[in-house]
Amino acid sequence: MKRRSLLLALPALSFLACTTPLRAADFTSGPGWLEFPAGKGPGAGKHVVLLAGDEEYRSEESMPMLARILADKHGFRCTVLFSHDDGVINPNNQKSLGRPEALDSADALVLGLRFRSWNADALARFDAALRRGVPIVATRTSTHAFSGIPKDSPQAWYNWNAAGGFGRKVLGETWVSHWGRHKFEACRSAVAPIFADTDVYEAYPPADAKVLLRGLVLKGMSPQDEPSAGRKKRATDKQEQGVNEPAMAVAWTREVPNAAGGSNRVFTTTMASASDLADESLRRLLVNAVFWGLKMDVPAKADVAPVVQWKPSKYSFNAFHKGLRAEAFADVLPDPAPVAPAKKK
Repeated sequence: MKRRSLLLALPALSFLACTTPLRAADFTSGPGWLEFPAGKGPGAGKHVVLLAGDEEYRSEESMPMLARILADKHGFRCTVLFSHDDGVINPNNQKSLGRPEALDSADALVLGLRFRSWNADALARFDAALRRGVPIVATRTSTHAFSGIPKDSPQAWYNWNAAGGFGRKVLGETWVSHWGRHKFEACRSAVAPIFADTDVYEAYPPADAKVLLRGLVLKGMSPQDEPSAGRKKRATDKQEQGVNEPAMAVAWTREVPNAAGGSNRVFTTTMASASDLADESLRRLLVNAVFWGLKMDVPAKADVAPVVQWKPSKYSFNAFHKGLRAEAFADVLPDPAPVAPAKKK
């Protein structure tokens, strides 16, 4: 089989699907973790660990959905680790990570993180995975995955404001700014037809990165909206440019040398909130990235239909489902909580 491009994708906005009903034997769970056994597929023998820990973009919803696709349809064993309070999922608990020992056997990591400050044990296990060359698929706020790690920690360099930290040094960028107006100007990729209702981030991947997609800032929140003609000053040098002249990078790959003498394959996208992943093409891009990271043949047309009915919540702070434990995220979630309309600045 030929090795194929990560960008193989169907037209955007093919929404939710439901196939086989969930059975009790389909997963195991515990305080802050959820595991799906491998189905049949090329991922047999590989363990993918997905880390859900951000306060705004609902990674506690998107990571289990992606895990079920990777397990049921592509044969990977998948473990999702959440932020939690004594087993109750709480994305606002930046210090918590359920079952960090799962990182010890990870063959690939998928990140949905923001400003985490885990304890020394969790950080050391994550760092060990990084050092042994585990590939990384990073979404949205994972560019600023860590904050508040003590200065005397071996992982203090992970902090987003430590010269860019893990984001800039490993993924290729840290937090810079909302390049599009947050919650008012959506993103449409400029190559493959991917729509994201999150705005474009300001991002400048390094010279060793291969930019896959650039994101057009739109005039509104519909995939049919025209590109914005607005102008904005760059955070880096304060020079003004048209927001789409050029459009910012929204997905890229790079290979980063590691302590074992090899390298980590890294895919990063500044898209991929739960609501963004209503876009079939974006789901396929992330699944393809796992295959690419593991140096496996990228499927010609990966099946990325959600395994159970999936109703993503709109991104917003404190709009997560309250009082749920990990096992609830394996099945059909309750209807999303209403989110107040964004206020124009």
